[in-house]
Parts: sequence; structure tokens; C-alpha cells
Amino acid sequence: MNTTSEEYLVKDAWNVLLSINSTPILNLSMGETDQPPGKLIDQTITVISIVALFITMISMGCTMELPMIKHHVLKPKGMLIAVFSQYGIMPLTAYSLAKAFRLSSIESLSVLICGCCPGGTLSNIFSLALNGDMNLSIVMTTCSTVLALGMMPLLLYLYCKGLSLASKVPYREISITLVLMLIPCGIGIFLNDKYPKYSKTITKAGLFILLIAGIIIGILSGMSIGTSLWMLFSSHLLATTALMPAIGYTFGYVLSYLCRLPERCRRTVSMETGCQNVQLCTTILKVAFNQEDISALYLFPLIFLLFQFFEALILVVIYRSYERIKKSKEHSVK
Repeated sequence: MNTTSEEYLVKDAWNVLLSINSTPILNLSMGETDQPPGKLIDQTITVISIVALFITMISMGCTMELPMIKHHVLKPKGMLIAVFSQYGIMPLTAYSLAKAFRLSSIESLSVLICGCCPGGTLSNIFSLALNGDMNLSIVMTTCSTVLALGMMPLLLYLYCKGLSLASKVPYREISITLVLMLIPCGIGIFLNDKYPKYSKTITKAGLFILLIAGIIIGILSGMSIGTSLWMLFSSHLLATTALMPAIGYTFGYVLSYLCRLPERCRRTVSMETGCQNVQLCTTILKVAFNQEDISALYLFPLIFLLFQFFEALILVVIYRSYERIKKSKEHSVK
């Protein structure tokens, strides 16, 4: 591809990302700065979402080590089971819950996009807390992130056909977002390979920025959307949000148990299955859909984040308590 065509491709990609709501995200021309406050807040949320995703993916890339990836590629059993659980269990769970609770079309679409997302950095943290296989955790996050480029559009197409929503999915915008997501992830891998001593600092900074961005987006959304926020707290949607990570954790563990993976790997697959990349999901919902269509549902992944965090935290407490009791009994026997 020549330089000119590459420039056009990049320009087209960013135009889609930054102008998907039919207005520029940042309008710096002097004659058009007088915009309604609601629209300005909406554009600010979009910018913060994109920047937060970029920084988050760099920090995620900093956790990925090429030797680990190579090791699991040469011995792929655990990796294949983990990836199958990620793209087999969670999309099917999202589809089944949307059907069972008879969610509206836009609610179903939001749940499906969340269910089809790859794993996020939160799964690495909880895998560590559960004394899981961190090599497998990092490789699974890497593989699911790369595979998302093809798997997310494919799974969305297949499951949305079952809900008669296939025509409502902005596949082009989602695909462009996924392609651009891989760029900061590649930057993170490069930084981790060349400057490993800074990796932990970058990762911690990325998680901190993600937390701050989530708080700012929540505040701005409350100012912009107002009473529409209550649609996030419907009983059916809350039940769906609560059940999704719990089912992911449970079936991820069961699948790895049936495939006879070691105990540490089972806990890792469980966490990787139930934890989704909520920042990616939020950005897709905010950038790829018109505000009139998506309303407050682009904040659905933040509600999902709370449930997956506290449910995983409960599992960590149970595991730690079990280990303490076990050690106490062994000490008594000695």
C-alpha cells in the first residue's frame, strides 16, 4: 500500500471514530463554539472514553511478555481452552440472558457487545489474588484481545440474527475501533520488551486513569442524561448484569476442570472468562452509536464492572479463607 492510500485510510478511521455522532468531537473553529451544553458534555465524554481506552490498552500491553506468549503457543492446550471459554461461554450467556429476561433491542445489543468483548486487566489482578497461573492469564488476555478483531463482529452477527438485531449493529465502526485498539496494545508490548522496569508503573498508572475516567464519565453522564440514568436500574437489566460475571466465573472453572487443567489454571480461566474489557465496551457503545439510540446504556459496562469486581472479590475472600483454614489444619496435624 502506498503512503497516500495509508493516509486516507487513517483519516477515514479517525473521522468515523471522532465524528460518529454527526458532529465533530472537538470543534475548534471560532464560528461554531456556541453549542448546547448537553452536546458539549456528550462530546467530552466521547473524547475521555477514547483517551481512556488508549491509555488502558497501553497499560494492558505492558503486562504482555513475548516469551510467555511463545511458551503457550508451543503448548497451546490451556490457551485454547481459555480462549474457547472466553468466546464460547460469555457471548452465549449474554444472548441467553437477553432472551430469558426479554430485554429491549438496544438493551440486548448492549449486553451482547459486553459479552463478546475480550478479557481485561481486572482478570489479571484477580488471577494473581487467587494464586492462579499468571502466564496463562496474560497470554489469554493477549489472545482474546487480538482475536477480538475477527471474533467480535462474527459473534455479534450470529447472535444478533437470533434477536433480529443484525441490521442494527454498526460493524464497520466496531471493527475500526478494534483495529485502533491494537495499536496502543502493541505500544505497550514494545515498552514492556524494551523498558521492562517501567512496565509496572505504566500498568498502575493506566488502572488509576481508568478509575478517574470512570468517575468523570459517570458525573458528566449524570449532568447530560439526567433521569434517563434510571433505565440502567431496571430489574431485568440488573439481574442480567449480576448473573453474567457469575455464570462466566462458574462455567469457566467447570470447563477447565472437565478438560483436566491444573488447579491454578482453573482459577485463572474462571477469572478470565467472567471479566470483560469494560473500557472497550463503553467506548464502542459511546462512539459507534448515536446518542439518541443508545441513551444512557453506554454506561451499562460500568454497572457490569461493579458486579464483576464484587463477585470476584467474594471468590477471593472464600479462597483465602479456605487456604487459611487448610494451613491451620496442616499445622495442627504437625
